[in-house]
Amino acid sequence: MKRRFSIVVTALNPGEKLEETVRSILQQTYQNYEIVVKDGLSRDGSVDELECRYPEEPRLRIFREADRSIYEGMNQAIAHCEGEYLFFLNCGDRFYDANVLEQVDAFLSGSGEEIGIAYGNLYNETTGSQITPAPVMNDFACYRNVPCHQTCFYHYSMFEKRVYEPKYRVRGDYEHFLWCHFVQKAAIRYMDVIVSYYEGGGFSETKANVKRSKQEHREITAQYMSPWKRAGYRTILILTLAPLRSAIAGQPRLSRAYNRLKKFVYGKKRTKS
Repeated sequence: MKRRFSIVVTALNPGEKLEETVRSILQQTYQNYEIVVKDGLSRDGSVDELECRYPEEPRLRIFREADRSIYEGMNQAIAHCEGEYLFFLNCGDRFYDANVLEQVDAFLSGSGEEIGIAYGNLYNETTGSQITPAPVMNDFACYRNVPCHQTCFYHYSMFEKRVYEPKYRVRGDYEHFLWCHFVQKAAIRYMDVIVSYYEGGGFSETKANVKRSKQEHREITAQYMSPWKRAGYRTILILTLAPLRSAIAGQPRLSRAYNRLKKFVYGKKRTKS
């Protein structure tokens, strides 16, 4: 029997973006999944409209409960998930194509191990480019950045001992990823699959939250890495012109070429390993 996926969508007055996201899930050729929509008591009628549009869809389950943050909403959704692997897709983001779950299932089946987190590639609609994450999640990769949760499939055991820490309003998924790596010692594996379209311009990208994100990064990395290790990683990022590279990656005209080059470099590293 094929493994079951739980696709979590959290919503709060999402408008028509909710239906766009759910539609991309229902178009999957792989059929053994559930859609868990956790609504934070929306008032725009979008969730009611979704229920009317798919009145007899057995894979769609909707739960309404007030929450104080995105991560608290995710935690509430986790309590309702019944799948072996959990995946979190924000309203406005979509699966890249209809075969994503087929490809992920094939990767997991062929791995020969119980994978804690399987992560893939992202297509950023704002810059029009594919974003390829580091192919190996070592300590430095975890300090620098981790894959977006819109590309990560989590084994249910990653949430058995603890869920997202809601005090981190921007980087709750980052903190949980580091916990999986450093504490849970999870098998975290890269798969060369474009998982989702990322809409961009979301909650974490506002001016205030970019500042908050930097502060939360300092707090979180201090929990899991020594001062000497963090200082060393900061030095590496400065010497390798990380701020300049991030600026280039954010420019639509330059991002595609930059990310193609990054994918090529990562591919060479995988070949050598």
